[in-house]
Amino acid sequence: MNLQAGNWMIGMGTAGMLLGLCFIPAVVMDRSDTSLLALGACAFSLGTLMVATGIYVKARMLQAGLVPAPQTPSPKKIKGACDLCHGDVPIIQCRVHQLHLCAACLGEHYDYRSCAYTPSTRRPSSKSMARAHGA
Repeated sequence: MNLQAGNWMIGMGTAGMLLGLCFIPAVVMDRSDTSLLALGACAFSLGTLMVATGIYVKARMLQAGLVPAPQTPSPKKIKGACDLCHGDVPIIQCRVHQLHLCAACLGEHYDYRSCAYTPSTRRPSSKSMARAHGA
């Protein structure tokens, strides 16, 4: 069965439900013809059944793995980011190893005996600053 079959069934069922609801004003205006009420009720119930079947078809396709699960996009690499993790804005530079480090990586890299640290001169772009501060 086509992957879009569930969507089509839901759409056609919704149209059938709308058609069934359109019979209500006709029944209210002309009470002598009771067959209109039965026709409207049948159209509405058939539409409801089609919507339920469409949802069932989509659920079975997802369960069977026929429809790929939505994937989250991988985070983009920040320009001018930390040299070790490539994920955050660098705050300090190790002069001995020539590494620009973020706060998290500085804790792992810190060695007061062999490393000399200076503030990082690498200026991140405005997009990476906004992403780093959670804006």
